[in-house]
Amino acid sequence: QVQLVESGGGLVQAGTSLRLSCAASGRTFSNYGMGWFRQAPGKEREFVASISRSGSNTYYADSVKGRFTISRDNAKNTVYLQMNSLKPEDTAVYFCAVGRNLLVEILTIQNVGSWGRGTQVTVSS
Repeated sequence: QVQLVESGGGLVQAGTSLRLSCAASGRTFSNYGMGWFRQAPGKEREFVASISRSGSNTYYADSVKGRFTISRDNAKNTVYLQMNSLKPEDTAVYFCAVGRNLLVEILTIQNVGSWGRGTQVTVSS
């Protein structure tokens, strides 16, 4: 079983930046695809970004493409989400996730193995 702990959320103004971190333990981190999802009040959880085992391939939701960057440091068992040019519609709880098995490179809601507890990001206008 893997444990995921997010950090770095907060209250910021529109147009500014935040960097989220997710520390993983309990598995060989570098063997698994990782990702970030978010859930706004009253809405379903949605995909934000995903990164392959080596970090060489990344994938983004259209709504964040060009503003957010996912990265990972396998030596530190940590995945990051750099969020720039934040908008009020980015307000949500952000969840870190790990793929269900070694075959998962691109995460979706359906192939997540474990979730973190989430970190709140609030963007004021």
